[in-house]
Amino acid sequence: MGLELSEPIVTDACRELNFTNEIGYGNSIRLLKNIIGLWLVQECRRAWAAEGNEYSYTDLTDLAASAEPHRSVLNPSDPRFLAPDNMPQRIAETCRETGQSVPESPGAILRCALESLALLYARTLREAETLVGWQVEKLHIVGGGSRNALLNQLTADAANIEVVAGPTEATASGNVLLQSIAAGEVAGLAEARQIVRNSFDTESFKPNPSPELEAIRARFDQLCGNDPL
Repeated sequence: MGLELSEPIVTDACRELNFTNEIGYGNSIRLLKNIIGLWLVQECRRAWAAEGNEYSYTDLTDLAASAEPHRSVLNPSDPRFLAPDNMPQRIAETCRETGQSVPESPGAILRCALESLALLYARTLREAETLVGWQVEKLHIVGGGSRNALLNQLTADAANIEVVAGPTEATASGNVLLQSIAAGEVAGLAEARQIVRNSFDTESFKPNPSPELEAIRARFDQLCGNDPL
C-alpha cells in the first residue's frame, strides 16, 4: 500500500512503522509498506487441493461471502503465517489461542482471512495518513487481487473509504505507457493516466460501517500489539 508524494518522508515514525520511500516516474515518491496480500488465501487453497478438494478462487470467494461475518480475526503480518504450511490449520490454531471462535469450514476460514486482511489494509492506511498529515479520499486497488469483490467491499467497510478496483493488469499497462512516454507517443503522465481511465473498466465500492465491525476492529488492533499512531 502506498501514497504518491512529491517528497520522501524520512522520520523516526516512518522507520518505526516500517514504511519506505520508493522512487517513481518523474522523481515522484511512493510512501510504501509491503502487505502480505492474498498469501493466506493462496496457501489455504493449496492445502485443500493437497487433500483432494480443488477450489477455484471464485469458489473460495463465494464460500467466504456466505460465511457468518465478524466471528474471528488474526494479524496477517504475524510471522507464523509467512512460511508455507497447512494454512487452514494454522489459522484455526491462532483463533483458538486468542480465545476466539474457531473457524472450521473453508468458508469460515477464508472469511476470517479476508476480514483480517481488510482490517490490515485499513490500519496501514491510517498509519500512512498519520505520517503525511492528511486524509486519503479514495483507495485504488489494482492487479489480480482487485478481482476479489468481497475483499474490495470488506476493505471499503474497514477503512470507511471508497475503494476503486482495477485495472487488473496494472504492471503491464504501466510498463507499456512509460515506454510510450519515452518514445514520444504519449505526452506525459497526465495523458497516460487518462489513457488508463479510458481503457479499463473499474468498479467502485462504497463503505458500509457497522457497530459489529468496530468491535472486531478493536480486537484486531489488540492482536496487532499497539494502537496505530
